[in-house]
Amino acid sequence: MSYGAPSDGLTVLYADAALLVLDKPAGLLSVPGRGPDKQDCLSRRAQIRYSDALIVHRLDMATSGVMVLARGVAAQRSLNQAFADRRISKRYLAIVDGQFATGSEGWSVINLPIRVDWPGRPLRVIDHEDGKPSVTRCRVLSHNASEGTSRLELEPVTGRAHQLRLHLQAMGHDILGDALYGTPRTQAMANRLLLHANAIELNHPLTGESLRFTSSAGF
Repeated sequence: MSYGAPSDGLTVLYADAALLVLDKPAGLLSVPGRGPDKQDCLSRRAQIRYSDALIVHRLDMATSGVMVLARGVAAQRSLNQAFADRRISKRYLAIVDGQFATGSEGWSVINLPIRVDWPGRPLRVIDHEDGKPSVTRCRVLSHNASEGTSRLELEPVTGRAHQLRLHLQAMGHDILGDALYGTPRTQAMANRLLLHANAIELNHPLTGESLRFTSSAGF
């Protein structure tokens, strides 16, 4: 196993022959984008040091936190299937605008279908007729009455692009610093998107061992 944060900018939470767990900073792409200015990304940095590193899921550029990569095709196939079967659990932390209501049993469920906003790509929209089923569980960790914000723990049951950001915006609680879905006021309330992937639970792709990795939010 190898750990550390060397000069390539990687913060490695875990590494073995089949699995790589990294702590992605906000503002870094997960995979290359279009154009020469969008080639620096977490996957390419990882492949410089781990030539067999392969993507199995992504975080938005503005989102920070735990991201898992496979090492080799066999591990990638196993992890892809685990994500498809929803056998991998992810948790996020977010700070949102307003006093989010606490569910009667602690957790609330947002069930709003999402589709691509084709004219406005990469944006997504809620669409009850043509959207894909999208479910997010959330609970309030704390309220900040003086700032008018709430700190939430989020669990995406499905994994649609921009799901957490769009679901919370649709509920009237923009994530602070969200340049895509926030209002000018909520965008100005933070110098980055206050959304962080703080935990992931999965079985090791080769051994089946139950693993949990965490990362502290910088907010």
